[in-house]
Amino acid sequence: MGDAGGPSYRAGVSNRLASTVAPRSALVTGAAGFVGINLVDVLRRSGWTVRTLDRVPLAGIETAGIDQRIGDVRDPEAVADAVAGVDVVVHLAARITLASHDPEAWEINVVGPATVAEAAVAAGIPRMVHCSSVHAFDLARALPRLNELSPRAVDPSRPVYDRSKYAGEQEVRRRVDAGLDATIVNPTGVIGPIDLGPSRMNLVIDSAARGRLPVVVHGGFDWVDVRDVVLALVAAVEHGAAGENHLVGGHRASALHIGRFAAALNGHLGPVAALPGRLALWAAPAGERVSAWFGRDVFTPASIGTLVDDPIVESDRARAVLGHEPRPLADTVRDTVRWFEGEPQL
Repeated sequence: MGDAGGPSYRAGVSNRLASTVAPRSALVTGAAGFVGINLVDVLRRSGWTVRTLDRVPLAGIETAGIDQRIGDVRDPEAVADAVAGVDVVVHLAARITLASHDPEAWEINVVGPATVAEAAVAAGIPRMVHCSSVHAFDLARALPRLNELSPRAVDPSRPVYDRSKYAGEQEVRRRVDAGLDATIVNPTGVIGPIDLGPSRMNLVIDSAARGRLPVVVHGGFDWVDVRDVVLALVAAVEHGAAGENHLVGGHRASALHIGRFAAALNGHLGPVAALPGRLALWAAPAGERVSAWFGRDVFTPASIGTLVDDPIVESDRARAVLGHEPRPLADTVRDTVRWFEGEPQL
């Protein structure tokens, strides 16, 4: 799986980008992550000059011609050096956590955006796109529908990841007030190829496709293809208004539905049961303690709460401003399964 999804996959997304945004020079932070790998590969193939900043080197894609910088987004010197001379900064670096306490996640998700935005202001960078998350909103208070005007994750009872993502947005907005031309993109649950991690939900999809997922938690979320997130991020370079949020959603579906669809692709029955969400939420604190023994955070109040809240996400602004058109969920799940199996993507 070292090749980034096959030539037809890359060409299709690159061609869509080439028709909307002229190539420029860009710094991508957090480039070695899930969204980062997809974005960097597509930008390079679309004619952009790409520089990256991450704590680890890129993997899984062709890196010829990419100016890789190894560094931490919390380090002002490393960031100042990385932003020098580029036209666009796309800030992706973040720590996704489902743990109740994670001091490093708070630093990366709050200090990181502040450091990058401050460096962009100092260097006179013409444009910054900050990739936040739907979790910057208070998913519980946004029911039944969530849009850019919905309440934000400020209550201390909200997961640390949610609160850190909103706090990171606030740091960027402070620099917008100081003259930075920065816009914000908020993807929902990102799935799809290419994912070297793999991410938590992509791991669920792969496990189901291999017949190894007998039970899931009842509940769902809004899932968006990483390739559509990439398109929205690049469109935001041209069209996103300074200081505005753009919710980039896909399709609302239960974990049970996605698991069974993925399993059926390979002739398996898929999850046979769904644990009631409220029961899982009651058991989550104990589950988090057990998971921590194994260095995991898959069964925590944050992970279960996400599936239980399940608001309807409205992406009207992203559709109107960024031209966002999410591809069918079935295509995303099918492509994800096939990518894990080493097949090229369409």
